[in-house]
Parts: sequence; structure tokens; C-alpha cells
Amino acid sequence: MTRRAERVSSIIQQEISDLLREQVNDPRLTSLISITKVSTSPDLRLTKVFISTLGNKVNKNEILQGFAAASGFLRKQLANRLKLKHMPELSFHLDDSIERGAEVLRLIEQVASRDTENEDEH
Repeated sequence: MTRRAERVSSIIQQEISDLLREQVNDPRLTSLISITKVSTSPDLRLTKVFISTLGNKVNKNEILQGFAAASGFLRKQLANRLKLKHMPELSFHLDDSIERGAEVLRLIEQVASRDTENEDEH
């Protein structure tokens, strides 16, 4: 990713977070949602927004539908705030890295507790 694309990605991440907090009224987007990563193509035409949230698969699909419905509004608001020549198209994707990390930690703790149980038996 070019330096400019990295800067644009960082600004878009901050602005979308602000918009979610202050202006988006969609009930599907009122839960605890984190923008974990934003990746903009080098030509600044496409931006992938990775989101993370707690909840089950149904809730996550509803959140993605909420972002799809709000993408036009978000894009327009970003265009007003960023003053770019071309506002990138936004696509939203689930990022389950936080959940995977929590699962790995749970497994490590489980293995560690088994090891201590085995040491206690010997």
C-alpha cells in the first residue's frame, strides 16, 4: 500500500468510527462495533473496511446488512469531510481475528491447566 493510501485508510477509519458514534441511526449498527482495519487500494478507488463485533453469526450478518444499507450515507459524509478528488467505494467485511485470538488464549489456558493437573498427580 502506498503512503498516501495508508494515510487515507487511517483517516477513513477514524471518520467512520466518528460517524458510527455520532450520526448513524441504523439500529443494526448501534451495538459494540469496532473498525479493526481499513485498507485502501493504491489508486484510491476501493476501500475495504474490516469490522469486529461481539455476537452470534445472525447478528453479524445483520450488521453487515446495516453497513451495506448505510454505505451510501457513509460515503457521502466521508466525501464532505475528506475532500478527495474521488471518494473510494466502501466494502465492509467481518474481521474475526479478535474472536480467534480469544479462542487461542482459551485453548492455551486449557492446556496449561491440564499440565498443572498432570504435575499434581505425579
